[in-house]
Amino acid sequence: MRVGLSVYGTTYSMGLNRSAARPRITARGLMDQALGLGLTGVELPATMLEGGDIQELRKYATENSLFITVDTGGYDPAALAKVFELAAEVGSPTVRTVVGGAKIGGDRRPLAGRWQPFLAEVGEKLTAAAREAERVGVTLAVENHQDLASEELLWLCESIGSPHFGINLDTGNPLGTAEEPIDYFRRVAPYVKNVHLKDYWTYLSEEGYRLVRCPIGHGITDFPTLLDILDAESPGVTMAIELGALEARHIRVLAADFWPDYPARSSAQLAEALRVVYANARGGGDWRTPFERGESVEEIVAYEQRQLLQSVAYVRALQTAIPTSNGSAS
Repeated sequence: MRVGLSVYGTTYSMGLNRSAARPRITARGLMDQALGLGLTGVELPATMLEGGDIQELRKYATENSLFITVDTGGYDPAALAKVFELAAEVGSPTVRTVVGGAKIGGDRRPLAGRWQPFLAEVGEKLTAAAREAERVGVTLAVENHQDLASEELLWLCESIGSPHFGINLDTGNPLGTAEEPIDYFRRVAPYVKNVHLKDYWTYLSEEGYRLVRCPIGHGITDFPTLLDILDAESPGVTMAIELGALEARHIRVLAADFWPDYPARSSAQLAEALRVVYANARGGGDWRTPFERGESVEEIVAYEQRQLLQSVAYVRALQTAIPTSNGSAS
């Protein structure tokens, strides 16, 4: 079970959010932080590699037995090709991207009536990008970023049909497209190339529910079952701790205009998703994060660091309790 560290769940701590007014973390700094936490890899935004000494980073990662995954965004094949070259140079086998289209929270209303043409364009361009990834010798993994539903991700994988193309599974996001998590994991597992370990608390709302970040192992995600599924279908897949965003995700499944551009779903499928939401829904009280409450930078940083350390502790406990063929305990 190879677990690394992503930058996106600790953007204040790492100086990636301008409001934090803190030094911006470097690629080498992220590697050192991962090593300090006992982790064995990093996910580096492509922007961290541009203009840097890539060979030195590759050497440092090799010397410390760290895997590297490269993060980017978009689906333009020409832009992705440049990132593939960076990934190959730094020794990263995988490039993760997101395609967007929907607002975070699975909201497709901004593209109402235009989702299918958008999806067709995504499929065409990712097909070309996958050919380029294969040429360079890396794998392109598209994340379930609360935009594409599992049906659409599976369609992309099956229609592109390349071993150099697959899914970046964010474990917290199935409910972002109103899908029951364990069933989701089972269906996408054969195509998973990289994993973001994430968890959420759920809070009910008049229009549906909110997903609010929490430490890994404290929320809705059944990680032991997930690891069993991945061990059977995608053994050895790389993973990274990526805490949720500082803004809660509002999934408005009860809004009348939420569904028209979604794949056809049965009432039983929606009921299964809502069963997980309701079974884990937290009671009253303030669901907002310190960021949403307008608290100080110091309080937000402390919140991020507390959740990160709790998440690392949970992952280490998992590695000890559930030995798998994914490899050693780190």
